[in-house]
Amino acid sequence: MELLKRLYAKFRHLILYGIIGSFTASLDFLVFTLLIRGLNFNYLVANCISVLVGITTSFYLNRTYNFKVNDKTAQRFSIFLAVGLTGLLMSNFILWVGIDKLHFNKSITKLASIVLVVFFQFLLNKFVTFRVKEDKSELNNH
Repeated sequence: MELLKRLYAKFRHLILYGIIGSFTASLDFLVFTLLIRGLNFNYLVANCISVLVGITTSFYLNRTYNFKVNDKTAQRFSIFLAVGLTGLLMSNFILWVGIDKLHFNKSITKLASIVLVVFFQFLLNKFVTFRVKEDKSELNNH
């Protein structure tokens, strides 16, 4: 039991990021599917909209429940958005190659793009967006 507590403490951010990411990726996929199937949007336009919905939701949930960082909200959202838009570009490229060039199913290609982009975004968000500067005086005392 102690081992599980230590593992959770060590990987807490990754675990919560995964839970929040699963939720927001599902939301992204749901919005994407609704737009392409229900409203007949172009898949790239639908992807841009669905990813922006996911980015906004993910920022709020990660800021509030995972990293619990409430300072510099506008600055942090700008960085988070930049990371998200980088992921959007990657996702659009994957969709374009998968759908237009390889003629894969739109939904399967969208799922693949989500999986490929998530890990990249986690690293950037953990070490850039939600990084908390350590107090150097505390480091010197240990």
